[in-house]
Amino acid sequence: MGSDVPPIPVPAPASMPATPDATQPRPRASMAVLVLAVLAVGFTLWAAQGVLLPVLLAMFFALVGNPLIRLLRKAYIPRFIGALAVLSGGLAAAILLGQQMLPPAMDWASEAPRQMRQLAPKLQQITRPVQEANKAAESLARAAGGETGRQPQVVRTAQDDPYRMLARTPRLVAAALAVVLLTFFFMVYGEKLQRSAIALLPGRQQQKFTVDILQRIEREVSRYVLTITLINVGLGLAFAGVLAWLGFAPNEALLWGTMVALLNYAPYVGPLMGWIVILLVGFVTFDDPLQALLPAAAYIVLQTIEGQLLTPIILGKRMALSPLVLILALMLFGWLWGIIGLLLAVPLLVCVKLVLARVEGMEGWARLLE
Repeated sequence: MGSDVPPIPVPAPASMPATPDATQPRPRASMAVLVLAVLAVGFTLWAAQGVLLPVLLAMFFALVGNPLIRLLRKAYIPRFIGALAVLSGGLAAAILLGQQMLPPAMDWASEAPRQMRQLAPKLQQITRPVQEANKAAESLARAAGGETGRQPQVVRTAQDDPYRMLARTPRLVAAALAVVLLTFFFMVYGEKLQRSAIALLPGRQQQKFTVDILQRIEREVSRYVLTITLINVGLGLAFAGVLAWLGFAPNEALLWGTMVALLNYAPYVGPLMGWIVILLVGFVTFDDPLQALLPAAAYIVLQTIEGQLLTPIILGKRMALSPLVLILALMLFGWLWGIIGLLLAVPLLVCVKLVLARVEGMEGWARLLE
């Protein structure tokens, strides 16, 4: 009788499936883990800026010089000699420009307090209606509150420690030398390092695909950085010429033209800062209020022509970036790395966009940046 009873099937444990499903999606990280990872990366970028900034600046300068080195290689000039010539020419131009700008920069730095005191009456004359309205409002408020006088205000002034600046000088010189050496090594050995890194990939087809992507990205980014640099140099020279025509000394005109060219690497934020500085310079230089507004007006006209007409025609929509994404990137990198972060934010964002556009499955993220 016992043989007629069928055996009871025992179900397999739920935690140990008999056949794993190959199509089962991989588990995703939780939102808390992603937030912690982003915070960790941000803190690392801020804490390691002493090492990262020289490397990023060297890569930026190498990208500017790579198109010129490729032209020299077409003329059968070795890469080592071409890199040495491009770097030497850039250093010579920077030294000559610094020699021309150093005297007016020192003069403006030493006379800034006196010039600001001279600027105060001019600004008071322009804003006198607003000041009179504020005084009337304050008088009414004091009369309503029963106050008889204004509370004394204590003004504290902070002076820079010269010993701190003296101690900081060797580090700045060492950082500048590191940038120069790294730029030269990136120019000469960048391609060899790239090939050696690609050789570590397992498959030949994967190596060929990666080489194609990296070469295209390097060429496009180099062309973009060099084009933006030439446009900014042209903008700075044009503005310096306008200032010289308005009566500025050649050295002063070159100083403010260089400042405009550097600030133009940071869209929106850089031109706004430059416009404020040029507006103050105009009021300090000229006594007539209408004449004092001419440098700022000329800067607005030139910057509008460059930003709305010249750059879109030369670069096209392929390098276009969303204004909102640009502002967020400038805020982030400016907060992390200061003025150098503002200068590097746009080239870094362009690199990210080009990489995303070339990687399969990431094209949507590249369009998100447009």
